[in-house]
Amino acid sequence: MARKGKAPKREILPDPIYGDTTVTKLMGKLMQDGKKSAAERVVYKALDVVKEKTKEEPLGVFKKAIENIRPLLEVRSRRVGGATYQIPMEVRHERSVALALRWLINYSRSRGEHGMGEKMAAEIMDAANKRGSSVKKREDIHKMADANKAFAHYRW
Repeated sequence: MARKGKAPKREILPDPIYGDTTVTKLMGKLMQDGKKSAAERVVYKALDVVKEKTKEEPLGVFKKAIENIRPLLEVRSRRVGGATYQIPMEVRHERSVALALRWLINYSRSRGEHGMGEKMAAEIMDAANKRGSSVKKREDIHKMADANKAFAHYRW
């Protein structure tokens, strides 16, 4: 186990076009094999498609989508006296945004459209309208937390 203390949080610079750190985080999570320019191309294409189809500010639609995907509660396993309980807990804001971005990317990849930019744009628009796979994932997580709220007193 490392004994040097906590790793410092890295400062994330805002992206050059929209000036937003969440878009930068999306690019970082989307990136594969260190190909950042490819990830940038995909994200900007997706936001351009969102702008074309919705005739709204793409950053606003993206923020609304993230807000609709972001989980407020999740279940965590805790072992008490030989039994493992699923305990509902609140999710920190940073973790909830990270989960939202991860789900957005994973469910975008599994969509049927052609090209990752089109897939991501469709998932962002669906999430902004409170439908789509990533919003369903959030609802499932909340249902699980609600079903296990009897074990909330085991929280640590």
